[in-house]
Amino acid sequence: MRAYTEKLKILPNQSGVYIMLDEFDNVLYVGKAKILKNRVRQYFHNSVKNDKTMALVEKIYDFRYIITPNEYEALILENNLIKQYNPPYNILLKDDKTYPYIRIKVKEKFPKIEICYKMKADGARYFGPYMLGVSIREVLEIIHTVFPVRSCNTLGRRECLNYHIGRCLAPCTGKVDEKGYKKVINDVIAFLSGDDERVRNILTEKMMACAEKEEFEQAKIYRDTLKSLDALVRKQTIPFKQETDIDVFTFVTNGMYSVVNCFAVRGGKYLGGINFPCRETELSNGLTSFIMQYYENNSINCSEVLVSDEIDFKEELSDFLSHKAGKKIQVVLPSGGIRRQLIDMGIANAEDYLSRQLEHQNKFDELTMGGVKQLKELLGLPTLPLRMECYDISHISGTNKVASMVVFKEGTKASAHYRHFKIKTVQGNNDFACMFETLTRRFEEWKAQKDVSFSERPDLLVIDGGKGQLGYVMDAMAKEGLDFTVISLAKRIEEVYVPGREESVLLPRDSLALKLLVRIRDEAHRFAITYHRNLRLKQMTESELTKIEGIGKVKARNLIVHFRKIDKIAGATKEELSEVAGINEKDAENIFNYFKTKNGEE
Repeated sequence: MRAYTEKLKILPNQSGVYIMLDEFDNVLYVGKAKILKNRVRQYFHNSVKNDKTMALVEKIYDFRYIITPNEYEALILENNLIKQYNPPYNILLKDDKTYPYIRIKVKEKFPKIEICYKMKADGARYFGPYMLGVSIREVLEIIHTVFPVRSCNTLGRRECLNYHIGRCLAPCTGKVDEKGYKKVINDVIAFLSGDDERVRNILTEKMMACAEKEEFEQAKIYRDTLKSLDALVRKQTIPFKQETDIDVFTFVTNGMYSVVNCFAVRGGKYLGGINFPCRETELSNGLTSFIMQYYENNSINCSEVLVSDEIDFKEELSDFLSHKAGKKIQVVLPSGGIRRQLIDMGIANAEDYLSRQLEHQNKFDELTMGGVKQLKELLGLPTLPLRMECYDISHISGTNKVASMVVFKEGTKASAHYRHFKIKTVQGNNDFACMFETLTRRFEEWKAQKDVSFSERPDLLVIDGGKGQLGYVMDAMAKEGLDFTVISLAKRIEEVYVPGREESVLLPRDSLALKLLVRIRDEAHRFAITYHRNLRLKQMTESELTKIEGIGKVKARNLIVHFRKIDKIAGATKEELSEVAGINEKDAENIFNYFKTKNGEE
């Protein structure tokens, strides 16, 4: 009987957050509920569920829940717990990049047109965000071609080239007063707010004037800018009469894979959009969760948020966004009109992306999960090796001994879980003893449950080596009283050794299973060698630096941390060297003179 069976009977009739756990207490999923009793029980009823939810339910061994004072607090707590645990069945906004805005600091005397990635309460005017499909660089190029606004960072110098070619009014030397410059800035703001026609007229006039003067090269520049403007207007055209600022979020799923399409409308114009693939398949929870995570990284520069379907916690989400933005933000599910057309546009883009992703995913799954499934079948493993760990030892004649641990999840690299080991107890050249120490330390970390990578239970351990290395791993497990599934892979003919079998297993050369094993083994080898080289380089650098008068190990390490490379230390000035912690003027002079002499300089 699973641990949650009795707990289902005593769930409260209150709002809160629930945390689904597997048999090893790993967090699988975090959700929020207006009534915990009703929401959590739905997972275990015999109702129709999509494939992803069924896969989740099969793994649930237990759950925890936290009662919150109200539904708003449940929304906030869920978002915080998702960030803390990164559960595999939640929507995770992996693309945490922010999108660019155009900023004009209108309070300055002579403001520039700048790109920034965060809005601030500084009195500046912000336009954006500009996403995929609408190039912010293209917009800036049009502005600087049409409007003679400054692009330099300093005032008070002589006129630059931009002044002489008509791309700047040269406020830096008083060629224009504040009032005249402000008029140009207001025209830029009008353009960014949607007034394309004025820009088109200016470009046309300039092009014709240059043609009359037979300045054909400059006329061509204006003609090309007109084409860029027309292309931009076509991309941005939406039949929207109101100059409304809206963010649109649509969610599409096929039960296994999902995608959220997000795009921005500013002043009634489309500023580009982007698709985010995600693992969440429950729309009501997934879209709310996505929007929360999206605005963790991006400023709220709209007055409305449109959603494609009815979502849980809509009022609470509106309150959260309003509080964050410092103004009222409405979360709306449109039923008709132009706003519904925007939703339909988002759905069409999301569905197109999902169909293309599925085609790519099927090929990817064949190489990744196909190899995982084949490995289980060909080697008779007890479970699917969804988390595989591979270990390799690297050293030169027994010096600078290190080990690597690389992790593959579902057949692909999980580089955030990679770990290094410096071998501490082994003297001389003994790979078997090094592997014994490495695995013993790994198993101790598993018991401690402190490190996020070590605390996850591996489904399969892969050891680079033959029967001897496998034996040492078995001894390490016996020492710690653990029983993980383990195999070793010998390089010469890629033989696989399995505990309890006298003969090695030769997997088919063209099998996905063998390709997966070779891939993880080679990755472990690469990771170990890279670490070993870095240690040797650091040791050599430290040894070189301690030859200098007044420089001991501590100062040498500080120099390495600060400059990273010996070449940068050798090329640094005395002033730059003095900026390093612990390096005084005398040390800086000694270091500078040492490398100057070594390089044969006078």
